[in-house]
Amino acid sequence: MVHRWGAVLALFITIVGWMPKPAHAVGVPVERGLCHAVTPLATTDAQGPGLRFACDSAPRQYQQGSLWLRIEPDRYLHSRGTPTLLVHYSRFDRLAVGMRYADGRTEWQQVRNGNYGDYWRPGAQVAFAPRNRDAVVTAIFVRFDRLASHNLLRLRLLPAGTAELQSGLLAALIGAALTLLAIGALYNLSLAIAVRRQYLAWQGAWAAIVFLWGTLWSQFVLMVVPGLAGSFSAQASTLLSTTAIMLATFSAATSVERVLLPRWLRGATLALGLSVGILGIPASIVRTASIETLGAVLGVLVLADLLAVAICLAWAVKRGSREARDLVAAWSVPMAALALTELVDIGSGLWGGGAQILVLFAAAWQTIWLSIAASRRLARFRAERDLARAAEARASELAVRDPLTGIHNRRGFVTTVTPMMLAAHRSHTPMALLLIDIDRFKAINDVHGHEAGDTVLCTLADRLARWQGPMCATARLGGEEFAMMIGQFEGPSLLQFADHVRQELGACDHRSTIGDRPVTVSIGVAELRETADYQQLYRAADRALYVAKDSGRNRVIHADHAASQVAPGKEIEEAEAR
Repeated sequence: MVHRWGAVLALFITIVGWMPKPAHAVGVPVERGLCHAVTPLATTDAQGPGLRFACDSAPRQYQQGSLWLRIEPDRYLHSRGTPTLLVHYSRFDRLAVGMRYADGRTEWQQVRNGNYGDYWRPGAQVAFAPRNRDAVVTAIFVRFDRLASHNLLRLRLLPAGTAELQSGLLAALIGAALTLLAIGALYNLSLAIAVRRQYLAWQGAWAAIVFLWGTLWSQFVLMVVPGLAGSFSAQASTLLSTTAIMLATFSAATSVERVLLPRWLRGATLALGLSVGILGIPASIVRTASIETLGAVLGVLVLADLLAVAICLAWAVKRGSREARDLVAAWSVPMAALALTELVDIGSGLWGGGAQILVLFAAAWQTIWLSIAASRRLARFRAERDLARAAEARASELAVRDPLTGIHNRRGFVTTVTPMMLAAHRSHTPMALLLIDIDRFKAINDVHGHEAGDTVLCTLADRLARWQGPMCATARLGGEEFAMMIGQFEGPSLLQFADHVRQELGACDHRSTIGDRPVTVSIGVAELRETADYQQLYRAADRALYVAKDSGRNRVIHADHAASQVAPGKEIEEAEAR
């Protein structure tokens, strides 16, 4: 099942990654050859087209002012038509886009932090298209106020209609990935609470953080809270992404048993994961050019963290860890995707989703795989637990059962009849104990052998077991002595029932074992009194049994009739002689 689902998801991700991009989606390289200008914030939008733009150097010192870019659509789009500019949001206070038409007129559109209006698109994009679709756009002017870094920008030009197609495809992909992540997060967290496994809690927290990150990065959150548009979402996405890497590292390191990893390796891996999480705090706050330096350091730490996690898993797999094998299968895709985003600039491929959509689907892969693997492991643990409980139950049952006859032994009998006696005391209902002893059983062993004696005991026990029920308990107390606790009978009816038991046991067929020799029993009966406990009841029934034996055997004697016929201590001597 795990491999089937994994193959399906892997195929889906492969198709997503290799499907051809819609035609004419052209990236605009901000870092090389794009004409730019830097002005104070007080410069008006209308002044922008008249600025002197430099096209042979990189922009500088624009973080506290405005960075202007000039884009000539004909340079990037070979077919003439209505272009759409897609800007992948970064950290800026305001973004204004001016579309200059062939007649010299310039049309301005803008978005601000906390207000993207209808310009936002899935995948952290803001879309600008000329309102006059019949006119030819000759130039596009883009203005960023207080931009953190131009190296974080991604600009794309698309012809009319292509942007809508890409946005629809990207929204469907992001929605599917977020749905899988939400399901995985809830499932893992519920499992962590149910079975109290630390690594499942880390895994569930990681999936939840990635879900939040995906919701912010994709801008789906703007459908509910439009005010989160802009720098806040970008900064929160950075913090959430580093937190997700930290939690994922903790999940991988704690899922492997401590004895399987060297302490230094586990400690170094956790330290690297923690470092990524800590460095994510200033990286999410800073709005200056130093963000590029922080990003570079963070990239190195992420690669080191991935390497440490890979070493941990490989080490544990080599030492036979099943959990590590599951984690390798789950982590291979997201680790490769994350490493790829650090080593290769994917840009705004995959319909504008770029590296983020790749990471998002890799995270969904990991969550689903680990959820299935965790379910499989827990099912195995549950099966092992059930087997252990069944073995424990069998052992407990054997402790209260007579190994020869299969009915209760003395311990099991006392355990069973104690609540019966308490209930009888509370409800003031009759309860009586019958002690049953086989007459001259030693002679059976002496003449026919102990194996024949055992067969006789089992035959009588099987007959006694037929009376077993809610108001009747039977047991072999030891040797040839049996017991029965019976409710709802008292006085003459009790003696009549006890005599019926004597006759039924005496009528058992033993011919295949000892021939025609009859096997009879003697029974002592004692009724439960208001203040009597089991020991008192047993002593009274044992005295009655002694009288039954002493007066000729094969009979029933009530304890009340036997009390005056037994000398003190004599019943004990007789019990020892039997």
